[in-house]
Amino acid sequence: MAVEYQDYYKILGIDRNATDKEIKSAYRRLAKKWHPDLQPPEKKKEAEEQIKRINEAYEVLSDPQKRAKYDQLGSGWQHGQEFHYEGQPGMGGFRYYRTSGDFDLSDFSEFFAQFFGGGDLGGDIFSGRSQRRRGAERGQDVESEIELTVEEAYRGTAKSLRLATEAACTACGGSGIAGRGFCPRCGGTGLTTRERTLEVRIPKGVRDGSRIRLKGQGHEGRGGAPSGDLYLKVRLRPHPLYRLKGTDVESDLTIRPEQAVLGDRVTVQTLDGPVTVTVPPGSRSGTLLRLKGKGFPAGKGERGHHYVRLAIDIPAQISAAERELYRKISELSQRSGSSA
Repeated sequence: MAVEYQDYYKILGIDRNATDKEIKSAYRRLAKKWHPDLQPPEKKKEAEEQIKRINEAYEVLSDPQKRAKYDQLGSGWQHGQEFHYEGQPGMGGFRYYRTSGDFDLSDFSEFFAQFFGGGDLGGDIFSGRSQRRRGAERGQDVESEIELTVEEAYRGTAKSLRLATEAACTACGGSGIAGRGFCPRCGGTGLTTRERTLEVRIPKGVRDGSRIRLKGQGHEGRGGAPSGDLYLKVRLRPHPLYRLKGTDVESDLTIRPEQAVLGDRVTVQTLDGPVTVTVPPGSRSGTLLRLKGKGFPAGKGERGHHYVRLAIDIPAQISAAERELYRKISELSQRSGSSA
């Protein structure tokens, strides 16, 4: 009996040496792309046919025994060839001939039935054994980002996060099968998208780029298997006062010329609130003042430091009296220089 050969590797867009992980990844990507519920009305029928092909290809290539039997056909099989089966279904005794003609979707399930046995597509792919094998599958992990202010990261906070994750289809229990056909609700993928709001507790001291793991909050597992995990990557918003360098915090402090020359005590805003610091006499622009232990948590009870960078403000406008004083300072400086 002649049925047209189906290139399952080509259907999933993978190499013949693809790993199990690559097969699963390709299947998920294509199943989402061709999900009937995501298509416009004019493409729903095409999507249903594509889902059938994708599911059948995955059914074979994700099963080591079926894949090994399928691979016996050899790498010489090409699109448009005709499969002539001889002997009992599921046994040896096959030969093939190159023929012309377009790919015919109507022969697809017939090829599967002739090569793997069962008389029709439902004889194997829709069997209870297949449903159980697909059922026990851990949910995939989810990667997302969460944006925080510097203060939220420093103190810790609670955030409401809106997530869209995969869940087992309630219509088919995650098997993708309804009766002896593909589940119309999930298109045979066994998965539907569920939107939910998650309350997340952010620990204190997280920094830009930190990853927070929330166990079991990823895509839902199927058949009693555990759900995947949710990984949140922290992004800190730029702050008008603070710059973070590891566990250290840096900020700027503008002082007047007389404060730089004579020294002074000034108030600096830190993440713990206002702190009074001493500006030493003779300070210059760029001088760093260290506030020990006023930075981010560094682990084991230690903390980084807060560095205050000084900048001297030269006033654009001064009074006549101030100008006279500056003139006298200049004269004193010149005399000191000449006497030296």
